[in-house]
Amino acid sequence: MNHTLLGKKLGMTQIYDSDNRVVPVTVIQAGPCPVLQVKTAETDGYHAVQIGYETKKEKRSSRAALGHAKKSGLETAPRAIREVRCDEGHELKSGDVLDVSLFEEGQKIDVIGSTKGRGFQGVMRRFNVKGGPASHGSMFHRRIGSIGLCQFPGHVFKNQKMPGHMGTKQRTVQNLKIVKIDAEKNLLLVKGGIPGANGDTVIIRSAIKGK
Repeated sequence: MNHTLLGKKLGMTQIYDSDNRVVPVTVIQAGPCPVLQVKTAETDGYHAVQIGYETKKEKRSSRAALGHAKKSGLETAPRAIREVRCDEGHELKSGDVLDVSLFEEGQKIDVIGSTKGRGFQGVMRRFNVKGGPASHGSMFHRRIGSIGLCQFPGHVFKNQKMPGHMGTKQRTVQNLKIVKIDAEKNLLLVKGGIPGANGDTVIIRSAIKGK
């Protein structure tokens, strides 16, 4: 089973390695993640584990979410819930708590998160389109230009680059190295950057392509 945790991006800093070289790291608060539900092939048709992260106020939780959480021994519903596919034969059960002890220093991991939202953007920023002349009187500076032909084919082609919402896309950064683990504070220091803004929820898993 690939080890997986939910966490929160806290920000970036730098530390020094054993050779006194500066290493840029992202600080991730990983877990603790309680196991809410264990799915099996007999009951659900596949094997998976449902884990949660952090808590939210009881008045902001539905009765269904509260009831689901209390089945696993939690008093409040988690703020984030994700389902992780796993192999048959694992020893996890409802009520277990997963933490950073699943990982070790020097291990390679994948981090899944959502990129920062950029709002509504034009084609020059969104797709790096060249744009029109910047000279005086051109009347065509940052616009998209022609998007199709009138006579044939008479419609706009699929996947035509257009202005629109930019960012908030799920992205995975693979094979990041764990530089340091702080088990007391549930912190992972990962070399390099990860998607998202500070405070965003991320998924940390064992690298599926790591050597």
